[in-house]
Amino acid sequence: MTDNELKSIIGGAYNISASFLNQLVRGATFLLEMGRSLGGAIRRIKTKKLCG
Repeated sequence: MTDNELKSIIGGAYNISASFLNQLVRGATFLLEMGRSLGGAIRRIKTKKLCG
């Protein structure tokens, strides 16, 4: 095969970069922390144990 033919070969169905995976993990972590915060706030309001 020539160099041009080798350069035109595309392999794999998906091209997932490490940066993309990192952003997915950060997004999932953010959603998890938001859920914990919201759940804690709801629990404090429900039990009437508010700070202050």
